[in-house]
Amino acid sequence: MSGRVDLQTLAQLVRKDEIDTVLAVFPDGYGRLMGKRVVGRYFLDHVAEEGSHACIYLFTVDMEMEPLPGFKLTSWERGYGDMKVVPDLGTLRIIPWLTKTALVLCDVYTEEGEPIEEAPRWVLKRQIARAAKLGYTVKTAAELELYVFRESFEEARAKRYQHLTPASGYLEDYHILQTTREEPLIRAIRNGMEAADVPVETSKGEWGRGQEEINLRYAEALEMADRTVLYKHGAKEIASLQGCAITFMAKYDAGAAGSSFHLHSSLWDKRDKPLFAPRARTGAPAAQRRDPKQWTPLFGQWLAGQMAMARELAYFYAPGVNAYKRYQSGSFAPTRIASGWDNRTCGFRLCGEGGGFRVENRIPGADANPYLAFAATIAAGLHGIEAKLKAPKAYEGNAYEDASLPQVPKTLREAIDELRRSKVARAAFGDRVVEHYLHAARLEQQAFDQAVTDWELIRYFERI
Repeated sequence: MSGRVDLQTLAQLVRKDEIDTVLAVFPDGYGRLMGKRVVGRYFLDHVAEEGSHACIYLFTVDMEMEPLPGFKLTSWERGYGDMKVVPDLGTLRIIPWLTKTALVLCDVYTEEGEPIEEAPRWVLKRQIARAAKLGYTVKTAAELELYVFRESFEEARAKRYQHLTPASGYLEDYHILQTTREEPLIRAIRNGMEAADVPVETSKGEWGRGQEEINLRYAEALEMADRTVLYKHGAKEIASLQGCAITFMAKYDAGAAGSSFHLHSSLWDKRDKPLFAPRARTGAPAAQRRDPKQWTPLFGQWLAGQMAMARELAYFYAPGVNAYKRYQSGSFAPTRIASGWDNRTCGFRLCGEGGGFRVENRIPGADANPYLAFAATIAAGLHGIEAKLKAPKAYEGNAYEDASLPQVPKTLREAIDELRRSKVARAAFGDRVVEHYLHAARLEQQAFDQAVTDWELIRYFERI
């Protein structure tokens, strides 16, 4: 048995002793899965209907799980109480790479039953509801890049993540020979995701040494975010089981290509009809699709909103200090906010034909929280629609070299300032959510500012 199951099927599997554990999990602010392993029978008897509990501090910790001060959501002064964790039974599935294990994604509530608005799954749900009120269904897709290393996670940690051995000794973009050598792991990830009902389209070698890209099949935005977080989590587990390590860091090494999260988005109506299809017939020459006159007004407004809000919402695409080191000229990561037909020098790439015509946002890094990245995408697009923004011209040429174009923020500090001043973000997400993530971002920046790095030691220790 594999893939999505309903509660009745799970009960049968538990009775047959084919499932004995259910992971009841939810995404935290970083996009990591948190939760509990629940004994199968106890899940059926209690958790499926009643939910479970977890400490609310999980939305106010840093990457090291240290509680951070200054959050309004909870604190030492408020006692770090519990929150209610309620399964979304529509997400229940078997996890094939773990023995006798199922998983369900959950939503989180206060003890009084109110949604915890700061939780990423709720942030996305609110934006999906905004789009639905206007008659739109948002569909998204994710292309995430990662690096594969021959060391295990434990060995990599012992080396302080220095001098690791990439799975390839040379650049492997589209290489079949080299990716065959990585196939034992990548095939296990592809097949594991398929069996867990996280549909995969393709995998390929990427530009870096040991870098791969696995593309997930598009879906409605909440389903796609669930799939993406399960993929990132599951890929690490599968790698660990094979004794190797992977990373979704945006820029793991200054001399290596960064890892992106190319975010595709489009709008559909309630009858599941795509709304971005150009007026030009399917299969028309690319020159026609470059012409904004051939675009639907809705697509032009959605794209204009994405571009208008790219700086103000950058934090949700690039949530850490490291993320901004990915934006390097000539690296296939964008540095300029422009949109062009099949132009990979632009922050926004227009691609697809007919009903598949869409915008690819190339700004997010592989370290982005998919719920927040999709929520920012929807908020930006709806801003363009509601403000009736004018469709931008399709850019032609090398955007890296065009100093007249606005820049993607260069640092986390710059992105914090943009989000702080954003009236559109506050209108879309609410002050409570914006202030929560601003505080998290400031604390992350502060932690980095206080750190002494290897670069500083090498540069200054002897010679200063």
